Amino acid sequence: MAKHRAIPPGFLTVGEVAKKTGVTVRTLQYYDKEGLLSPSAESEGGRRLYTDKDVVTLHQIISLKSLGFSLDDIKQRLISLETPADVAKALTEQADDIRGKIQQLTASLTAIEQLKAEVLQMQTVSFKKYADIIVNLQMKNDSYYLIKRFDDETLDHIRNQFDKESGLNFMDRFNCLSDEIVQLQKESAPPESEKCQQVVKEYWDLIMEFTNGDMSMLPKLMEVGNIGTAANAWEERQKIVNDYLEPALQIYFSKLGLNPFEEVKR
Repeated sequence: MAKHRAIPPGFLTVGEVAKKTGVTVRTLQYYDKEGLLSPSAESEGGRRLYTDKDVVTLHQIISLKSLGFSLDDIKQRLISLETPADVAKALTEQADDIRGKIQQLTASLTAIEQLKAEVLQMQTVSFKKYADIIVNLQMKNDSYYLIKRFDDETLDHIRNQFDKESGLNFMDRFNCLSDEIVQLQKESAPPESEKCQQVVKEYWDLIMEFTNGDMSMLPKLMEVGNIGTAANAWEERQKIVNDYLEPALQIYFSKLGLNPFEEVKR
């Protein structure tokens, strides 16, 4: 670090930099201590002196910090500003970071608007359900609105039965199987056909996996699955699945010689 008797032209004191950039002197001292931004020179009286280049670097730090990066992350991302290409690279990276932040904020705004719509449709205040809906929105689980149709006991079962990874895996398999069923319906495949009965078996196995074999949950699932007027694309698809599966399930259970839904009613 160069030393100067007085403050030469082109240098700024720590106070001047703080005033110019809107950060505190204490913050600049902290950045110096952490090796993030050190002054380029020092007067013989011990005053820290910064250059315009230091100010540009400080703006890099401020910008990255506003995007949520930690100081350790920022230290790794700071780019040398020796050439126009260096400056352009720094600006390009900051622009990319800002675009990423805009995408995150847009997704968050969408999730908040979706949550607001769901909350207004619910008849009672349930912070457990709100929390579950928020988690599923963050996971981009398209069937998140099913949560509001489950009672607290069923939601507790789901929380105990699935974690984030296994829950998403289950819904992926459920949705893929539902797509297969919709395709069978489009092909007018008879419910008694081998292809249809194989899909029905897989569907029933998923239900047993979901309930963990607890047959007392079936009436609740039937109530949740009973869709009158579809309010969205997922419900429209599920209505097709339900209508197509009803006779196919009857055939499947008839072959097994049992009807679990009748068993539960007794």
